[in-house]
Amino acid sequence: MTNFNDHPTKRNSDPQQASKSRAVTREHHASDLLGEKKEATIIHAGEHYRLRITANNKLILTK
Repeated sequence: MTNFNDHPTKRNSDPQQASKSRAVTREHHASDLLGEKKEATIIHAGEHYRLRITANNKLILTK
């Protein structure tokens, strides 16, 4: 599984700054949010968002 914190576009050249940003970033596995289902509803600021896994095993978040 890809660790998005280690994605090349997210890397910081300053190791101290990078470790600080990792300390405040929380990781969640999609399976923790979705369980055995293919979609879940996430409520943010009173709005409902739909997180789903596509047939190609990609994640899509829609409002």
